[in-house]
Amino acid sequence: MVKIASDQCRESFAELFAFYAPRLKSYMQRLGAAESEAEELVQEVMVTVWRKAGLYDRQQASVSTWIFRVARNRRIDAQRRTTRPELEPDEPMLQPAAAEQPDAAVARGQMEEKVRAAMANLPEEQLVLLQAAFYDGLSHSEIAEAYGIPLGTVKSRIRLAFAKMRGGLDDAE
Repeated sequence: MVKIASDQCRESFAELFAFYAPRLKSYMQRLGAAESEAEELVQEVMVTVWRKAGLYDRQQASVSTWIFRVARNRRIDAQRRTTRPELEPDEPMLQPAAAEQPDAAVARGQMEEKVRAAMANLPEEQLVLLQAAFYDGLSHSEIAEAYGIPLGTVKSRIRLAFAKMRGGLDDAE
C-alpha cells in the first residue's frame, strides 16, 4: 500500500487487486449485491484504492480494514441510489394544474373587485392593520409591536374590518 501511495507502483497494485478483488466480490454478494453489481462495485472500490492510497494511514487501520470500509461505503451508496422511490406518472401531485375555466375566472375577477371595493370603504386605521396581517403576513402581536398599539386593539380593528367587509360583500350580492 505504501508503494502504491508513494510511487503508484502498478505491480503492487496488481498484487493487492489479485488478493482483495475476489474477497471484496464475495463480501458485496453477502451484503446483498447481485453478481454483476458486486463486480462493478469491486472495480469502483479498487479504483478508489488506487486514487486515494495516499489517504491510508497504517496507524488507524490495517489495509484490509481500510479497503473493506471503502467497499462497505460504496455498497451503501449503491443501495441509496437504487432504493429511491419510483415516481408514479399518474400521481395527482405531479400533474400540472388544470386550466381555470372561463366562468370561474370571471367569477373570481368579480369577487376580487367586490373585495377591493369593500376594502376601499374601510376606515384607514382598520385598512392598514388588515393589509399588514394579510399582505405582509404579520401576526397580530407583530402588528401591535410595529404600530405601537395594544394587541387587543389590533384584534378588535381587524375583527371590525371583517364585519364591515362581510356586510359590504353581502350587500353587493
